[in-house]
Amino acid sequence: QVQLVESGGGLVQAGGSLRLSCAASGSIGSIGAMGWYRQAPGKQRDFVATITRSGITDYADSVKGRFTISRDNAKNTVYLQMNSLEPEDTAVYYCNALSRLQYGVDYWGKGTVVTVSL
Repeated sequence: QVQLVESGGGLVQAGGSLRLSCAASGSIGSIGAMGWYRQAPGKQRDFVATITRSGITDYADSVKGRFTISRDNAKNTVYLQMNSLEPEDTAVYYCNALSRLQYGVDYWGKGTVVTVSL
């Protein structure tokens, strides 16, 4: 099993920045790609960004050029640097980790709230 704990959420004004962290524990060696998803009130959970163990990244079009995902394998932590935040970025942000040992198995954190005000 893998446990994921997010931190770094909060309230920020539009144009500001936040850095989210997700610390993994448990069966660390089973973790493959890690990523971030978000769910705004009344909406479905959407993909934000992902990073493989080797550092290959991918982003949703809505955050390209503003968000940066990174990963410290030694610390078992993935980060999401969010710049130029917009009110539309307001959501609960969830960390996700894919198992590299079992196809179709993934893990989720409980989420951290990001609120962007005008």
